[in-house]
Amino acid sequence: VNVRPHIKTHKCIELARQQIDAGAVGITSSKVDEALVFINNGIRSVTVAYPLVVDSKLDRLIAAARAHDVDLRLIIDSPAGVDAIAQVAGRHQKQISIFLKIDVGLHRCGLTEDDPGMVELVQKIIREPNLNFVGLLSHAGHTYGADDAEAARKIAQEECGIMNRVRKKLESNGIEVPEVSVGSTPGTLASDSYEGITEIRPGNYIFMDRMPLRLKVIELNQIALSVLATVVSKNADYFIIDSGSKTLSSDQGAHGMSGMEGFGLAYPLDQFEDTNHEMIVTRLSEEHGIVIRKDFDLAIGSKVRLIPNHSCVVANLLNTYTVLKDGQITAQWDIAARGQVH
Repeated sequence: VNVRPHIKTHKCIELARQQIDAGAVGITSSKVDEALVFINNGIRSVTVAYPLVVDSKLDRLIAAARAHDVDLRLIIDSPAGVDAIAQVAGRHQKQISIFLKIDVGLHRCGLTEDDPGMVELVQKIIREPNLNFVGLLSHAGHTYGADDAEAARKIAQEECGIMNRVRKKLESNGIEVPEVSVGSTPGTLASDSYEGITEIRPGNYIFMDRMPLRLKVIELNQIALSVLATVVSKNADYFIIDSGSKTLSSDQGAHGMSGMEGFGLAYPLDQFEDTNHEMIVTRLSEEHGIVIRKDFDLAIGSKVRLIPNHSCVVANLLNTYTVLKDGQITAQWDIAARGQVH
């Protein structure tokens, strides 16, 4: 099974290069300008797993893919999407690989497996001279809302079943389906079978956060991203820190799902990940975090390390990563694609 990580989590060129060096076949991106950062920095196989229908966005993307000889892979779930991509691909005389997006339960984008127009839509793709139908793509993002690892495993199993049924449906109509691509970190971690799957696209796995921790598919010490903050005030009930919603975001789960208490975990700097010193960030203002005190004190000016609820959003709010190894700073990396949401 190939790995094509979703770089919307880290948005960092250095990390993408490490993923490629570790064996990834390319990257997955969400938005055009995000993808362009990586195309312009040497990544040569890119899936944009987002329905693109705006001419100006497609023009920027396909022009860059042609200029850099990039294997560009896009998704569609409508005839309008086919027409939009085909028009711009023809203008630039660039061959584009196309996936049909399948809705496996998140109900966000994609065709359901029983959609009566599915075969006709794929045939429309095949008729376009600059489009190459390469297979099926899904995202079982509702794994993040599962109750536990077993529930996440069942969702991943359902996703696999749906994708295999759709593949067989298309093949029975004479359509080759060389690739079947699925994604989501909880589903990838919890799954016990990839039968019929050719590619996985996890993103969050590179950092992890409280969401897979809540599902018990990882341990606390497997979370790689943390935020350093300072205690700026305190009272009888709370420590007040200088990280608020502009740093931690207001997410309490992916895709608008909840399930976690508070907005992050906080630890004294010298007791990081010590559960006896674990505190909840219970409330946020834009620039303030409200941390519930436990049976110990921290002086104003003390440092705390925070584990965020959702690392993907936190990465997009900040400019740089400070890289630690064995407690020592080894590098600083720009979050080069932060804010690239067009």
